[in-house]
Amino acid sequence: MKYINVYKSWLSSPKLSMDERRELESIKDNEKEIEYRFGKNLEFGTAGMRGIIGLGTNMMNVYTVTRATQGLAEYVKSLGDKAKKRGVAISFDTRRMSREFAYFTALTLASNGVKAYLYSDVHPVPMLSFAVRKLRAVAGVMITASHNPKEYNGYKVYGEDGAQMSPESTAVIVDYINKIDSFVSDRIICDVKLERRIKTLPKSVDRAYYRKLKKLALSEKEVKAVGKDIQIIYTPVHGSGYIPVTTILKKIGIKATLVPEQIAPDAEFSTVAVPNPEFKETLSLGIKMADFKRADVVFGTDPDCDRLGVAVRDDNNEFIALSGNQTGVLLLDYVLLRLKALGKLDKKCFAVKSFVTTDMAKLICDDYGVELFDVPVGFKYIGEKIKTLDDTGERKFVFGFEESCGYLYGTHARDKDAVVASMLFAEMVCYYACHNKSVYGRLKELYEKYGYFYDASISTLYSGLTAMDEMNAAVDKMKAVDIESVSGIKVVAKRNYAEGKRVSKDGEEELDVARTNAVYYELSGGGFVCLRPSGTEPKLKTYYSLFGKSEKIAKERFRKAKADFEKKLSE
Repeated sequence: MKYINVYKSWLSSPKLSMDERRELESIKDNEKEIEYRFGKNLEFGTAGMRGIIGLGTNMMNVYTVTRATQGLAEYVKSLGDKAKKRGVAISFDTRRMSREFAYFTALTLASNGVKAYLYSDVHPVPMLSFAVRKLRAVAGVMITASHNPKEYNGYKVYGEDGAQMSPESTAVIVDYINKIDSFVSDRIICDVKLERRIKTLPKSVDRAYYRKLKKLALSEKEVKAVGKDIQIIYTPVHGSGYIPVTTILKKIGIKATLVPEQIAPDAEFSTVAVPNPEFKETLSLGIKMADFKRADVVFGTDPDCDRLGVAVRDDNNEFIALSGNQTGVLLLDYVLLRLKALGKLDKKCFAVKSFVTTDMAKLICDDYGVELFDVPVGFKYIGEKIKTLDDTGERKFVFGFEESCGYLYGTHARDKDAVVASMLFAEMVCYYACHNKSVYGRLKELYEKYGYFYDASISTLYSGLTAMDEMNAAVDKMKAVDIESVSGIKVVAKRNYAEGKRVSKDGEEELDVARTNAVYYELSGGGFVCLRPSGTEPKLKTYYSLFGKSEKIAKERFRKAKADFEKKLSE
């Protein structure tokens, strides 16, 4: 039982504080807990690290953060002195230990001779992504666990383009990390005398970010007409979105009412079960306020403000929570509609979505004459498309989104930006209000025009040290099974994203996408079923996109497809 020895080596380390030692001593009789904490190292992948806060090699703590940063520092040093001088930008959200982890990240970089730009207070993911680009930093680090429960924190690494670091660069960093044999050894030294290499990120970068966003506004006339009169409720859900979202709304002339109980930073997220604005329950206080204020729209952002959740009134005057797919197609349609009206839409324009995101986006893009690219799950792949097509001047990026409530308009950042998405959604409300229409009314028009897509993702929770292996095994099992139909709907093609192959009756073809473990079934008439393990949580996810001429038909097809596919999974 190697994990027992690792546990004992931590417990005997002189580097531990009295509180840390007490924490470890409190589990001395709990072998299952010791195994979980010390049975493996917290995985550092293309999405960085994410785990439960606590002591142990498989947990988020100062030691795992410092070890990961040492690997990043070695990577930067390998690029030469210029890279060290360009430095690394660091931000953090409102979670437990976020500020401390950010400080130790900066300190570790500085002790390795690498300049560190550290925000003095919480800033969201998109502002960190923008800062990396603005400062011409060689990399960036964001301390956050995004929308995970309060017990979690995480460590996301960004490349010089402002997108999450590429798999190739990540592999180099992981190799450096793996060469560090101990989490609490003297190989990692944080010399406080070197704090002079830690620079506070200048306020001018924030101002430049807001200027960029303001230039992206698409409906200035409509906002000027009704922006101060419309009723919009916004909640930052105790996260980092409060200042940036309210600042940009004020700058473009839109008045939003805030949920007072959820303004202040709160690492416990005490007013919600989970700080995920995808869930209607997370927006419940905002909806309650909206009923009192007679508002029609409620939106909220997650702790690191890279996801936007929205609730709107339906025809029965009841609030419904829009899915990430619904919000995405509304924003996509709005951007293309306004760009076309402004004479800014041409054949060079393109949009990007993840392959598990609704197929309705393809119909909308085709209608506007805009090419749509499908990429693997992970916003870094959308960032890569911007880099290879927009940065080169070959094409013009107009919009990117994922079904998990992540959206990007503009090229100022290369990750999900709930600040610009909030601005975009708010001005979309103004635009349709000026044309005697609601956002929900526009959604109904889209369904009437393109047909109804019922999109849903179902998660199966795994636990323990072997969770990822078990999830990958479940996907591998399905890849080996030939499925001709799902609840009577013919499978017209099967995509194996691990091998980059698409197989149909016409034969086999290569998929021009990064490899990832997922199996995808294209359904006759439109839609799909896809199975993949989450990259950030121990969840096996099944995505369903079922098409019908009406909501009733699409929902019934989903119900049958879900029952049939779950039966196939269990066989």
